[in-house]
Amino acid sequence: MLQRLDFDPNAPVPLEGLRVVDLSRLVAGNMVSLQLADQGAEVIKVEDPKVGDPLRAWRVNGLSLHWKVYARNKRSLALNLRDPAGMQALKDLLATAHVLIENYRPGTLESMGIGPEVLHAVNPGLIIVRITGFGQDGPYRDRPGFGSLVEAMSGFASKNGYQDRPPVLPPLALADMIAGLYGAYAVMVARRVVEHGGRGQVIDLPLLEPMISVLGVDPATYRVTGDKPVRTGSRSLTTSPRNAYRTKDGRYIAISASIQAMAERLFRAIGRADMIEDPRFRTNTDRVRNIDACDGIVAAWIADRSLAENMAVFEAAEVTATPIYEVDQLLDDPHVQARGVLVEAPDAEAGSVVMHNIIPRLSETPGRLRSPAPALGEHSRSILQSIGYDTARIAALAEAGTIKEA
Repeated sequence: MLQRLDFDPNAPVPLEGLRVVDLSRLVAGNMVSLQLADQGAEVIKVEDPKVGDPLRAWRVNGLSLHWKVYARNKRSLALNLRDPAGMQALKDLLATAHVLIENYRPGTLESMGIGPEVLHAVNPGLIIVRITGFGQDGPYRDRPGFGSLVEAMSGFASKNGYQDRPPVLPPLALADMIAGLYGAYAVMVARRVVEHGGRGQVIDLPLLEPMISVLGVDPATYRVTGDKPVRTGSRSLTTSPRNAYRTKDGRYIAISASIQAMAERLFRAIGRADMIEDPRFRTNTDRVRNIDACDGIVAAWIADRSLAENMAVFEAAEVTATPIYEVDQLLDDPHVQARGVLVEAPDAEAGSVVMHNIIPRLSETPGRLRSPAPALGEHSRSILQSIGYDTARIAALAEAGTIKEA
């Protein structure tokens, strides 16, 4: 059974006092601000008063589950930036902020009259995260850039899948997620500079470059050998045996024997200690060279046994093997439950929503679930009050439709 965690708005958190204004939409920017919000930063989502962040529209059975997970611990200011009064309110807010996150096309912030030079003149310590598909300069700077395009262009799709089938795009927002993690890290680096007397700076965060960075040594390998990566399914052309293997009862096991000692342990466990001295399988290089034969022996042994029988042998022999889970099995896993990897958080619509816990875990200053994802405009009034707007001024903005209150 999953742990149930209640939101605790008064929990001590390490980034308390850090004000982040998030103008971004969809995944990457929300991923940056989620990391900061989970560690205690005050993240203010500035949203269109009519529709809000488009992430709200990604619904499952009528529930905005993406929003509920990725907007937790954040506040919502519904502000019409096309209205001069709304833009002025944004400028007043940014004068009090430490971080701005945006994912407009290059030049848009400048056309709005809030480019980095303007903002830094008022707030020299402001850190500005600019998320795009391809960066603030270069031939592709003006191209629209969704994660799927980057996952294709980076080389990821061309090496994902099987050689006799088309390239495969990932079934999740992988490029956005990776960029989001890089972005949160970059914010903390830039913040450290400010805290030591430096100025705020612009973080140029395209989706493309982080995606390329996690693909390893493919460019270096190509330059040295002239060989392009090929699609290998679940195999690796670096180590062997490493694959997904089908069991007798139709389940799958993943094995990664990526060091010599582990390969030898696996061979002994399946009763094939002779493979340790077989010239075809003696070293990792030999095994990769004879990958079909090596995989065939391991696969045949696993196919004769059920998942439980296989795992009993591998666990006893301390082989690096694990079942390949589907989501229901992940939810039921005792380790996931004991560690609180996934938790149930209270939700006004659904009763509770399952979401990942705070990552990473700090021993002395852990992040906390402090508040659920906000309704559109839920904090408009309190945010404007925090920058000195009085009741009459806020009421006038609401009457004019410049702001929306939940």
